[in-house]
Amino acid sequence: MTFTQRYDSPMGGILLAADEIGLTGVWFDGQKYFARGLPEEQTGRNTPVLSAAKRWLDIYFTGREPDFMPPLNPIGSEFQRSVWELLLQIPYGQTTTYGALAQELAQQQGLAHMSAQAVGSAVGHNKISILIPCHRVVGTNGSLTGYAGGVDRKVRLLELEHTDMGGLFVPRRGTAL
Repeated sequence: MTFTQRYDSPMGGILLAADEIGLTGVWFDGQKYFARGLPEEQTGRNTPVLSAAKRWLDIYFTGREPDFMPPLNPIGSEFQRSVWELLLQIPYGQTTTYGALAQELAQQQGLAHMSAQAVGSAVGHNKISILIPCHRVVGTNGSLTGYAGGVDRKVRLLELEHTDMGGLFVPRRGTAL
């Protein structure tokens, strides 16, 4: 069974979804891939997982790093889940690149090379945004691209975390990694 709740953030409405195991989705209203994978049958009811997620977001949106993580149940391919695990290791207020994630994943899997574009696709299909911090991934040249919630929100989330924005920029057009 999937349970959903709405959350009003300073950056717009958010839909939260969870199952009996953990959080399965966190989507900003109107974002790319909004509610993708959410089953037709869902119950709008608060659960302990959803309450914990709302508490986490309450703390996060005050500009502080939450000291706990609600149970997560990211649903995706083995490759996607391995990329999302790497995202969870990016420290609050810091960034990494798609290329660095690809190198790390290649090393973990004993491969000579991993496509940064494949990693970027997995990052972009992260259904548990903010908590699995895909907004902390930037292009190798410092380009702030590739956030399904929109580049403006990506900038605001990084600023909220007091990220050093020196060297980071919003590209004029395109979404190249």
